[in-house]
Parts: sequence; structure tokens; C-alpha cells
Amino acid sequence: MQHPTRNAVTDRLRAFRPRTLPLPEGTRRAAVVLAIVDDGEELGLWITRRAARMRAHPGQWAIPGGRLEAGETDVAAGLRELGEELGVHLGEDAVLGRLDDYETRSGFVITPVVAWAGRPAEPPVPNPAEVDELHLLTLDALDVEPLFHEIPESDRPVVQLPILDDLIHAPTAAILHQFREVALHGRDTRVAEFEQPVFAWR
Repeated sequence: MQHPTRNAVTDRLRAFRPRTLPLPEGTRRAAVVLAIVDDGEELGLWITRRAARMRAHPGQWAIPGGRLEAGETDVAAGLRELGEELGVHLGEDAVLGRLDDYETRSGFVITPVVAWAGRPAEPPVPNPAEVDELHLLTLDALDVEPLFHEIPESDRPVVQLPILDDLIHAPTAAILHQFREVALHGRDTRVAEFEQPVFAWR
């Protein structure tokens, strides 16, 4: 796959009309940052495996991010969480756009923010309290077709991405798939109908 330029990704995100979801009672807003990294050879995104000791979703694949604090915007929260999790500090001028909000079964409405990290001056330093593994998922590796299967608990299809020698599930899989469709291929693809596996509902 030919790597997109920063300008190409920005143009595709500007042409996309992201959907903002209302906040249902009992849910909280969160934000994640899809940080596009240039390692000198390939472009990729940082994704993590959450620390096994964490109370919520231990050991699951995740995009750096977390819940909004009082008075924060989704961009400010996502960039703050990127700094707290990986020690990477980007300014709001690095933000290229956003994708659709995704409502999780565990009580969050997640806003995905896309940012250009380029070649960071310093390598990321994962916070061991939150991150067990850090991977640079190349855009070539991300450019795969999703898998779907049915579960008796829902009439929505569970989405999986076969990457990093594993199967990554929603919400991470849904967000990554929409990034692939919109930022890499310029396709107006929605993912709100994609389900999470039951183990991620808590």
C-alpha cells in the first residue's frame, strides 16, 4: 500500500462528517488518539495491551486514551491520556480530525481523535501502571478486511481484526477499521452497528 501523506489524511478527514452521539444516562465520555507515527521506514499507529492489573478491561487491546475530566474537550483529554500512557506530548496543532463516536457496552461514548505524531523526538515510554505492551501497528498491517461473527446475546455482528497475530475486538477494532476506511481509502464507512464480544461488556 502506498503510504498516505499528512495532507492526504487531513483532506480525507475533512471530507468525512463524523457522527457525535448523545450521552445516555449513566454513561461517560472518553477519547482515544490514533497517533500516526513515522519510524523512518513505515507509518503506523501506536496500540497497547492494557495492564493485567487494571480494574477495567485488563489485558485487552486498546488505543491510547481515557475518560474526559470535568471541563475537558475530547481533544484535550485524548492528548493528555496519550502523554500519561506513553509519555508522548502532542499539541492540538497535531490533530488532523476525528472519527465517529462509538458507544461501548461498558458505559462510555468514545470519540476517536486522529493526530500526526510524525517522528517523535523521544521514543514513547509506556506507563507500566496502564500498559503491558506497546506496538507500532503499521498501516500495511492495518489494511486488512474485518471478520464478523454472530452471538446469541445480540443481533449486531461482532467485529474482529486479524492483526498482530491475534484477533482485536471492538471498540478498538471498530475504531481501527473506520480509520482504515476513511483515512487510508477515503471511504465513508460507519461502524456504530458493530458489536463487542460479551467479555468486553463489563
